[in-house]
Amino acid sequence: MRNKLPIVSFARSIFVTHYSHKCQHQILPLNFCPVSNYNNICSLNKTLHDLLQCGSLTSALHLFEEMPKRDVVTWNIMISGYSHNRFPRKSLHLYNKMVSQGIKENSSTFSSILSICGNAGLYKEGIEIHSRVVVLGFSMNVYIASALVNMYIQMGLRDVAFKLFYDLPKRNLPVWNLVLRGICELGGSSTEFLRLYSDMKLENVEPNGLTYSYLIHGCCKKRLLDKGTQLHSHVIKTGWLESNVFLANALVDFYSACGILVDADKAFECIPRQDVITWNSMVSVYAANDLFHEAVRVLGEMRLWDKRPSAMSFIALLNLTSRRKELLLGKQMHNFVIKLGLDYGSVLIQSALIDMYGKNHDIQSSITAFQCTRETSLECCNSMMTSLLHLGFFQDVFEIFSRMVCENIVFDEVSLSSTIKALSLLSTPNLDNCALLHCCAIKSGFDSDSVVLCSLIDAYSRSGHLRFSQQTFEALPSPNIIGFTSIINAYARKGMGSQCLAVFAEMIQKGLKPDKVTFLCVLLGCNHSGLVEEGKKIFEFMRTFHEVYPDRRHYSCMVDLLGRTGLLNEAEELLMSASSSGDSIMWSSLLRSCRIHQNEHVGRRAAKRLMDLEPEDPSFWLQASNFYSEIGEFETAVYIREVAVARKMSRDIGYSLIRVHEFH
Repeated sequence: MRNKLPIVSFARSIFVTHYSHKCQHQILPLNFCPVSNYNNICSLNKTLHDLLQCGSLTSALHLFEEMPKRDVVTWNIMISGYSHNRFPRKSLHLYNKMVSQGIKENSSTFSSILSICGNAGLYKEGIEIHSRVVVLGFSMNVYIASALVNMYIQMGLRDVAFKLFYDLPKRNLPVWNLVLRGICELGGSSTEFLRLYSDMKLENVEPNGLTYSYLIHGCCKKRLLDKGTQLHSHVIKTGWLESNVFLANALVDFYSACGILVDADKAFECIPRQDVITWNSMVSVYAANDLFHEAVRVLGEMRLWDKRPSAMSFIALLNLTSRRKELLLGKQMHNFVIKLGLDYGSVLIQSALIDMYGKNHDIQSSITAFQCTRETSLECCNSMMTSLLHLGFFQDVFEIFSRMVCENIVFDEVSLSSTIKALSLLSTPNLDNCALLHCCAIKSGFDSDSVVLCSLIDAYSRSGHLRFSQQTFEALPSPNIIGFTSIINAYARKGMGSQCLAVFAEMIQKGLKPDKVTFLCVLLGCNHSGLVEEGKKIFEFMRTFHEVYPDRRHYSCMVDLLGRTGLLNEAEELLMSASSSGDSIMWSSLLRSCRIHQNEHVGRRAAKRLMDLEPEDPSFWLQASNFYSEIGEFETAVYIREVAVARKMSRDIGYSLIRVHEFH
């Protein structure tokens, strides 16, 4: 009797406290006691389960510890209870304690603990439990096998998951849905995806709405338009479309991802207007495809139907205004966000607002949005840093990064690469600062991140330490096009054209396709090294072989290269073949080369074209005046200068970077 009173008293207090206040659906009398017999495990298990359902984990734990006897159901209830309260490691500890006390698991124990291990990433422990499943003969249990399949899919061991799945003597619909969900979410290949669907039909397993949702989601990720369209037909025939709104939403996402917005709109029209999820999906779809008017139209219809737009809709619209540089629309969206009360508490909206104002060159509003955030978050800091970087406020980027470090805000690769980029764009990047940020990258685990390392390559080369750029490039685990372009640009900056061409050839051998920036860096390397023939070949190579069509930067680089080496007629022909026959910068470069090589004929044409292109810019007119003065046509030189003065042109006074010190 000594053990009876404490547990009776404890159980009575639990029911009075929790069932009369928290579980108001079941009011029990105060004199009720569920443990008139402390050996009644079933009654105590029921109490334990109800306490956990009410969210009273502490009280449930006290009751569990006071129980004189526990069976496997008791342990299962507590293991699941810890899991539902997001304590997976405590669930695992409880499971180990149960096994050590000689209590044998049942199918519920294994399915529960394996699901916990899979969802919490406790894979090593899950594999150990799998061994115990085999030893105790539970391998063919469909519920346990489902949990094992889910765990191995999350581990990325698809072959193991498929073997377990196909070894089952009978596969029911929930197991098929589980495997389809795992393959869709983790981006399995289209072959795996279609094979599963074919095998499912061969086994005469009838799909439900959830199955079709996963299948269409898989087609969406893989852009399988034909297969997705066939599934749409099956969905209509089986009648699932009218009864499953999630399936209808999946069709909207599918056609949007495949770029068939007409069919996406048709799928949207079939969905009942009370479904707010689809409204928000359509706003996001139109905004993501730069369909400004359609996105605003759907937003207006939402308001007419008295539907509340979600945060994701506004984020999509704010991102659209950032891309389109629509500041006025962005401000209107901001007012709408404030009216709905979404501006506080939503980190993603605050981040999108900071980015929108920054991309629209309204830095003051961007800073104001940043300062209005309730708490400094990683997303808002990143948006503020990229906005400052975009507008050339490099020193302020360092201040934001320093604030993150001081306030213990964990930075990511975006924060770090933005800071390194700001450092590289300063007039004189400091090697010590480059090394310090490199150390931050190593300590924070970003020493193998390609974006961070590419920013470091650029920063080191700009600081004049090409050796460190080379070492950083060699540290890239698998150099991509950005990495190769960064090191080519570093060599080009130092006038090492031969090295640029060698790295470019290595990149081509690896099967990487160069883009416009890559070709521009190679041409700059040829330009700074005087490699004329090589530059010509690269310029032709980009158009004929890679179908990368040159823009004004490539033409400008080639005109400068040909002009430096005295090939002025070729430079003029190339310039005339450029779109709009070149711009003032290119003609200015050609005229400068004509002055150096004393070519009067090409120089006259270049001077005339330059003055026609820039009738209001004094610097170009003075350049033309100086050219005529150098070839001895002083009257023409004076006339050009007088015309400039008559148009009230004035030349900006230059400045020197040399400091003047006064000595007293």
